[in-house]
Amino acid sequence: MILTGDEIKTKIGGDIVIEPFDESKLNPNSYNLTLHNEIITYEEVVLDMKKPNRVRRIEIPEDGLVLGPSQLYLGRTVERTETHNLVPMIEGRSSVGRLGLFVHVTAGIGDVGFCGYWTLELFAVQPVRIYPFVPICQILYHRLEGNIREYASEKYQHAQDIQPSMLHRELNPNATDSSQMKLPFG
Repeated sequence: MILTGDEIKTKIGGDIVIEPFDESKLNPNSYNLTLHNEIITYEEVVLDMKKPNRVRRIEIPEDGLVLGPSQLYLGRTVERTETHNLVPMIEGRSSVGRLGLFVHVTAGIGDVGFCGYWTLELFAVQPVRIYPFVPICQILYHRLEGNIREYASEKYQHAQDIQPSMLHRELNPNATDSSQMKLPFG
């Protein structure tokens, strides 16, 4: 069962935390989240699941940034969320999807107990100009049945920044992230 917008509002400050919260972003059964002013792209031509991959950080200027097709971009929400006793789920907004920009096509279901900023997978079908601080996706909440165990992974919990894939930590527990370079803007 999905919570209505009114029910989301009643749970703010309890089971649901959205910081900052703006009531004008509340929808009939979701809440719009906004795109931060930075994205990252992978530097590798071939990404390796067993290793950390180098990334490059790009600032989105106020006059926009054109995303090219066939390139994965990772962004993050401006809003930090925290969810207890509910399952958060991120979906792209239909108005954004109708421009050929897919937002968070995979892994849209969050875990009960997740706290942090959401990393967004951005993929453009054709060149599209994006802007910082635009409503880019929506979060909705599902009720749970059964015993609740909150998310406790060290991989993405309490994310403060854009999080590239950390699958290598599962596949190679002895791997370190020291080879993952974050390059300066530009």
